[in-house]
Amino acid sequence: MKGYFKNPAATAICIDSEGWLHTGDFGHYDCDGFVYIVARIKELIKYKGYQIAPVELEDILLRHPKVADAVVIGIPGSESGEVPKAFVVREDASLRESELQEYMKEKVVEYKQLKGGIVFVSSIPKNPSGKILRRALREM
Repeated sequence: MKGYFKNPAATAICIDSEGWLHTGDFGHYDCDGFVYIVARIKELIKYKGYQIAPVELEDILLRHPKVADAVVIGIPGSESGEVPKAFVVREDASLRESELQEYMKEKVVEYKQLKGGIVFVSSIPKNPSGKILRRALREM
């Protein structure tokens, strides 16, 4: 990419002085050279200098047998920065917040805990192509 058409300001934001394109994606690569995009930097939750990828917490929540679907967003935290908050669709109606909080304590370090709480919803809002509408969750 050479830049945005007739928009040098936008080009300067995403292409640095060495020619690197900054996409806003967060990812890693493995020993075989495969690249994995796991999150958007804008979606990262920043808590006391730590960066938390919501997709990591969502993946853990989705492994719980009583969870049908889950999304994690960052909300303003009282201590510092943001804290993770989960929206969960139950697979089993007996699932309680305390059960999920205990499950997460076993799986992630302290700063990645769902300090913003867990809200049970009937469905996760998505657009027609299946992209999660995180903004709609923030407005809930």
